[in-house]
Amino acid sequence: MFFDPREVGMKPEPFKHSVYSALVVPRPIGWISSLSAEGVVNLAPFSFFNALSGDPPCVMYCPNAVKPGTGEKKDSYQNVQDTGEFVFNMCTWDLRNEMIATAEHAPASVDEMAKAGIEAAPCNNVSPPRVKASAIALECKHIQTIDLPPGRNSQSHVVMGEVVGVHINDDVITDGIVDIHKMELIARLSYLDYAKIESENIIALKRPDNVVHPSEQK
Repeated sequence: MFFDPREVGMKPEPFKHSVYSALVVPRPIGWISSLSAEGVVNLAPFSFFNALSGDPPCVMYCPNAVKPGTGEKKDSYQNVQDTGEFVFNMCTWDLRNEMIATAEHAPASVDEMAKAGIEAAPCNNVSPPRVKASAIALECKHIQTIDLPPGRNSQSHVVMGEVVGVHINDDVITDGIVDIHKMELIARLSYLDYAKIESENIIALKRPDNVVHPSEQK
């Protein structure tokens, strides 16, 4: 089938729900911690997140501007506009329940990291805390926010940040590389679905230009 989302949205017949989350999969999860201007911690997962560049290292995530049914600005949007800082925390399979707990739309006055029982750890170059149990955390300084075209029911934005600090758990470093086999990663799929990335399913594919995989370099 074919449809134009500008004309019928993302839920044409025969679909019962918006299909968009099922069209680009799997995706990394943007587990973003930030601080309000008043110093309240916010932690929330984002389905639309990714790395943008390696030099300089930059990332982006896409929040809606307003919390559903409240008219209140989304904390992970407003906090970064006010303070200019955020942290990406890598979510792993073992942290999936904690991640889902932070998806609740709580009032801005609620410390969502504490409410979910997640231990915080300080950062070096930004004020928001990171998730201590996360194997990877990227401290970010806000670069720019781009307003996306207004949707039928929401307004989304692209929040971009430059990575100014990197935390890597020593336990996932093997022979000079980040060992993804040790992290039990989780991927965002469609609707309410997620997937565990099993170590035995991770493979290396050499490119035609014969670039050597980092694990084979001596």
